[in-house]
Amino acid sequence: MSTGSYKTMTVQTESRELQSRYSASIKGRQDVDIYPQVSGTLQKLCVKEGDRVTKGQTLFIIDQVPYQAALNTAKANLEAAKAAEATADLTLKSTQRLFDQKVVSDFDLQTAKNNLLSAKAAVAQMEAQVVNAANNLSYTVVKSPSNGVVGELPYRQGALVSSAIPQPLTTVSDNSEMYVYFSMPENDVLSLVRQYGSLEEAIAKMPKVQLMLNDGTLLPDSGRVESISGVIDPNTGSSQLRAAFPNTSHLLHTGSNGNVIMPVYFNDVIVIPQAATFELQDKVLAYKVVDGKAQSVNIQVAPQNNGTEYIVTGGLNVGDVIVAEGAGLLREGTPISTGAAAQQGAEKQGAEKQGK
Repeated sequence: MSTGSYKTMTVQTESRELQSRYSASIKGRQDVDIYPQVSGTLQKLCVKEGDRVTKGQTLFIIDQVPYQAALNTAKANLEAAKAAEATADLTLKSTQRLFDQKVVSDFDLQTAKNNLLSAKAAVAQMEAQVVNAANNLSYTVVKSPSNGVVGELPYRQGALVSSAIPQPLTTVSDNSEMYVYFSMPENDVLSLVRQYGSLEEAIAKMPKVQLMLNDGTLLPDSGRVESISGVIDPNTGSSQLRAAFPNTSHLLHTGSNGNVIMPVYFNDVIVIPQAATFELQDKVLAYKVVDGKAQSVNIQVAPQNNGTEYIVTGGLNVGDVIVAEGAGLLREGTPISTGAAAQQGAEKQGAEKQGK
C-alpha cells in the first residue's frame, strides 16, 4: 500500500449489543450440612448419594435403644415424683386439720407445706427430663430439613457418629434454583451505576443473563442478577454479584463452575474498527486525518468489545476522519488522502440498505 492510499472513515454514532463474560461458581439455593444432634452408632442409611429427597424425609437412623431406655427411665421417675407429690399433699391436709385442733405446732404445718412444694418441683423436674429424653430419641431419626439432592455419604452403617464429627453425615442441596456467584471489575460496576443511576436500579432493570457451562454449552434457562455487593474487594478490585438460575434441566450442581454472559447495550456511541487502532504503553491510539496528514490521538474505549470493534468513550468526536485500517503501519505526519472516507461511507450505507 503506497503512501496516501490508506482507507479512512468518518466517525459516526451507532448502537451495539455486546457481551461481557465473568467466571462464576455455582451453589445450590440452600446447601444444608446434616450433622447428628446425638451420639451413637449409625443403624440405618435410608438414602443413597444423589437421591432426591423432600422436607421431613428420613435420611439416617441412629441406634435408638439407649435413648428409648432413657425415655422409659424418665417416665418412671416422673410417675414416682407424682406419687410423692400426692403423698405430700395428703400429709399437708392431715397436718392442717391437726393444726386447727391445736394438736401440732405451726412448725409442723410449715414443714408439710414445704414438703409439698418440694414434691411439686420434683414433678416439674421429671417432666423436663421426659421432654429432653423424648427429644433425644427423636434426634436419632435424622430427617431432611428441605427438598433437595443428597450429597456424599462419608459414613456407613455401624459408624460411631456425634455432633463433633469432622464431616457432616451428608449435604442436602436444594437445586431447584441455583445461585451463581461472579465478580465484576470496579470499572464495570461504575458503568452500571452510570447507565441505570444506582445499584438498586441496575438490579431491577438489568437484562437477563446467560450461563455458559464448562463444556461450552449454554444453559437453556436464563437467569437474573439478584444482588450486587456495594463493597469493592481491595485485593481484587472487584465486587461480587449473585444471579439466580432455574435448574429445570438439572444440569447445575453445587461446586460447579461456568461463565456468566451479560449483555451490554450501547446506544448512540462512536464505534470504530480495532484495525483503526494500535497500542503503545498500555494506551490505545488512532490516527486522525488533520490537514491531510495522520495525527495520532489517544482514545478511551469501553472494556467490552466484540473482537473486531471498539466502543470509543473519549478522544474522538462525530465528524472526525480517521484511518480505518493499517494504523499500526503508519507514522506521525504521513500524508493521507481522505477520498476513501466518502467511498467507505457510501459502501456502508449501501450495505445497510441491502440488509434492510
